[in-house]
This record gives sequence, C-alpha cells and structure tokens, in this order.
Amino acid sequence: MADDFTARYAGLLAGSYDCVDRIVLNAYYPMGNTAGGFRTWWRRMIGGSDAEADAVLDNAHLMRLAGRFARRVRAWAADNAVPVIDCTAGERKHLIAEEYLRAHAVGPGVFLILVARAPAMVWDVRRSADGTVLGTLARKRTYVNHYSFHIMDRAWGHLVIKMAGHAPFGAQVLLNGHEYVAVTAQAAGIGFTMEGNCFTGTTDPAGLAQIADTLSQDAAAGRLSQVINRWIYTGCLVFGLDLADQQRTCFTYAYSVYQAEYSRNLLFRSGRQMEDVFDAAVDRTRSRLDVPQVTTLFGAKTRPRTARGRRPPRLEVAIETPAYDLTKFKVHFGNLTLKGYTKGERVLRFEAIVHNTKTLKTGRALEKFPDIITRLRQMVEEFCTALDCVDTGFIPDGLLDALPAAAQVGSTRVGGIDVNKPRMRAALAAALALAIAPGGFTVADFAARVRGMTGQAGYTTRNAAYDLRKLRGKHLVGKPGRTRRYVISPGAARIISALLTLREQVIAPLLAGVADPRIRRTPRHWTEIDRHYQALRLEMMALFADIGIACG
Repeated sequence: MADDFTARYAGLLAGSYDCVDRIVLNAYYPMGNTAGGFRTWWRRMIGGSDAEADAVLDNAHLMRLAGRFARRVRAWAADNAVPVIDCTAGERKHLIAEEYLRAHAVGPGVFLILVARAPAMVWDVRRSADGTVLGTLARKRTYVNHYSFHIMDRAWGHLVIKMAGHAPFGAQVLLNGHEYVAVTAQAAGIGFTMEGNCFTGTTDPAGLAQIADTLSQDAAAGRLSQVINRWIYTGCLVFGLDLADQQRTCFTYAYSVYQAEYSRNLLFRSGRQMEDVFDAAVDRTRSRLDVPQVTTLFGAKTRPRTARGRRPPRLEVAIETPAYDLTKFKVHFGNLTLKGYTKGERVLRFEAIVHNTKTLKTGRALEKFPDIITRLRQMVEEFCTALDCVDTGFIPDGLLDALPAAAQVGSTRVGGIDVNKPRMRAALAAALALAIAPGGFTVADFAARVRGMTGQAGYTTRNAAYDLRKLRGKHLVGKPGRTRRYVISPGAARIISALLTLREQVIAPLLAGVADPRIRRTPRHWTEIDRHYQALRLEMMALFADIGIACG
C-alpha cells in the first residue's frame, strides 16, 4: 500500500486490507434500447407474421405484460413462502432487508421481494386515431413498479437485483465486495469478526487482504458476470419471460458499471490510539482541506486502550445508539466523493466513491471494471497521501528567503509570493484544499474555491490564472503536459501546509499574545496546544525584554 498516511502509522497497525465495497451494475437488453430493435424483439415473442405482431403492439398489450409479471411474482412468492413487501416512498429498503436477515435464517435463493415505484424508461407506442396504423415508438420516463429480489448466493452472500416490471425489463444489480470476501474467507478457514460491511478483526490479516485483492484483478469482471447470470434469468426475468421465451427471442442482458466504492481499511491494535490519531488529523486538516462538515455520533462505549478480554454485551438498539463513537468527514468533487471515518472499535477507513462511472472516462462496460477499480485505488492512495502531507508540513532550507523573489515560468517572468498578503494566503489555502481533488483542478475550480473560502466575489479567473503562475514559478503547483488541469504534488502540499500553519498558527498568535503582556485568568479546560502557546508566550516575552523589544 503506497500511501504516506499508512506508512506513518504502520507501527500502530495490527493489519490492513483494501476492498471493493458497494458495486452497482446496470443490466439492460441492448436490442430493446432502440425502437427498431424493440419492435424486432416483439415480433419474435409474438410469433406469426410481422403484420400480426405489429397489430398487437400497443400500450395496452405492454401493460398486460407488466401485469403478468406482477401476478407471477406474487403467485410464486405465495407458493414458496417468500415475503413480498410493498414499500412507500422514503422507506430505507436495505434496512428492511437487514432486519429480516437478523430475524430469519435463509438459504440460497430469493428470500425477500420488495416492491416500490421508481422512474424507468418505457416504450410509448403511438398509433393512428383508429388504431389500425402503427406510428412511432417513443421512449418516455415514468414511474413504474420495481421488484427488488433479495438473493442469498453461495459465493457472494447477499445481493439484490432490482428489476422493472415493464419490457424491456431493465435492472440494477447491487453487490458488496465485503460479502464476497466474508464468504470466501470462511470457506478458506480464516477467522474474522465483522460489523456491518467491515472486518474489525481477523486471525490472518495477510490472507484476508489477499482474498480482498481478488476483486481488483482482471478476473473480477468474470466473477460478477457469473453471479448475475446465475440469478437474473432464472430468479427474476423468468416472471416476465419464461426460459422458452428468453431463448426464442434471444433475450440476453449486457452489463455496465454504474457506481463503485473502494476502501482502504486500517486495523489499529488499540481503539484509543486510532481515535487519537484520527481526531488529531481531522483537527489539523479540516480547515486546510476546506472540509464542509465533520460529523461525530457519540456511542455508549469508549475505545479500548489495550486488547480486551471479555466484552460487555452489545446494545440492543444498535441503530439509535452506535456502540462506539463514529467520526466521519467527506469531500465531494462532482460525481466523486472522498471519505474518511472510523468503523467499529479499531478500524479507520478511507474510501473513494464514484456515483456515475462516466466521470472517470475509463469506459462503463463490465469488462472495464478492473480499470474503474484501479482508478479508485489511485484516488484512495492520493487522498491518504495528501491527507498526510496536509497533516504534517515541511519547509526546506532557504525557502522563506526565496519565496518573495521573482521567478520564471517558461518565457514569462512572474512575481514572488508574499505570505503576508491576504490574497496570496487565500490562493495558497485554495491550492491546499484542492490538493485532494481527483485528477487535479482547473482555473475555474481554483477561482471558485478562493471565492468560497474568502467571500471575495471580485476574484476572477484572470486573477486565479495569475496567482497559479506565481505558484508554478515556485514549484508549488504543477501542470503536466499540455493539459488545462493543475495538480499539487505531495512535496508541495507539505510546503504549503507548513507555510500557512507557520503564518496563521505560530507567528500571528504569538505576536498577538506578546503584544498584551497581561496575564489573564486561565480557562477551565486547557488543551495541550493551549499549554504550548502559554509557555511560548512567556518565553517570547522574556526574550523580547533581553534583546530590547518593547511589549504592549
């Protein structure tokens, strides 16, 4: 794992693993996505001549097909004692499934069906006024019933296939990589403890990590295709088209990756150490990275300082009160999200999420799944490294003297950097906040971030371009090749972080404290940093007196 944050705290870890987390795939019938293809499929299904098939191609017959799907689902569920639950808008369906799994022991196959209305693209058949002439087939987006088939698979554990009841029966497949790793690890004899979708302990960290890595390899696309094909035709589509109709009409799904999550999980030996590390990192970086919100859910237990023997019983109402304090923060960049949060009592997780894989420009077909995961892994590694760089800064020798001097960018001479000027500090702060942006940032992104952080509506893209040239002159911002995007290297992030911290949290408060020599009443609750500031303030006052600088 090549990231600086993991390397810095490696001595505190009992193990670590990377894992593909939530996966959302779109299943679609390619021929049914065009008017001509759908019409051809309909003719195959009806049989007879083309004229006879076209005569019954109307909205009424399509609705009857959807009604047959619904009746078959409910009849099969009644015969096999599988619950069918109609959900209302806003209900969290995954919570319903989790509650059902906690209360029931289920075997392989469909064990629960949830029905809810959701938008889908369906065909609208337009005919002449007397209904004798077939006009056009137009796609329209409307709310229809979707059937979420919750399935227990021997190799993947719990997965969900959500299928529309209307032809051409588009579907979404939801899987979780942690479920696959848990089933595989159990078969391999690797012991582990699991809370939610997270491994909080294992007897073989290296073996668990090796199993989790299999989902990042090229063969992962084949594994996904196998598990979907195992269920989608015989357990879901069969209610709309029986196996004979599927074969006769050549109905075959194609799959594309819609959403994916990739996580890096650090298993600390002590929960208290994990909490101290993460809280300190969040306190130091949230303002520098311009994190909009840090959320903490306070639990009913404290982190263990050392390994624990007998654990107290878990709380019964785990949803209302978490077992342990949970702190999380996330930063959005369009359809990409970076998250850091604690999980369980000793796990620290960093996660990259793509909400629409079109953003990555890697291709969306299932065969591109390894490329998508590779890009997400790079995002997690860059995020962790940038977080460590922002957390721990460094100023090379001679940099403070060289910053105000002019520099050269190509054939253009640009001015130096004066950290005492508010505009330059705002530019440095915006660059540091964008250091974790996946794929870099543009001039417009930079200008928008400066305006958002300072409230200066007059800061234009022209100002941003000039400030970026000054930062490039000091090698604090890079512009690879002929691209229009800028990147912040790890070394540059450490320098910018140290410059801002030195100016804002060392020089400014110390000079302000020395300027007022009066000793006021100390606050009731002092942090370690407060004690350091007070000790430095007193020593600085004595130093100023010895060298002849008046205070106050």
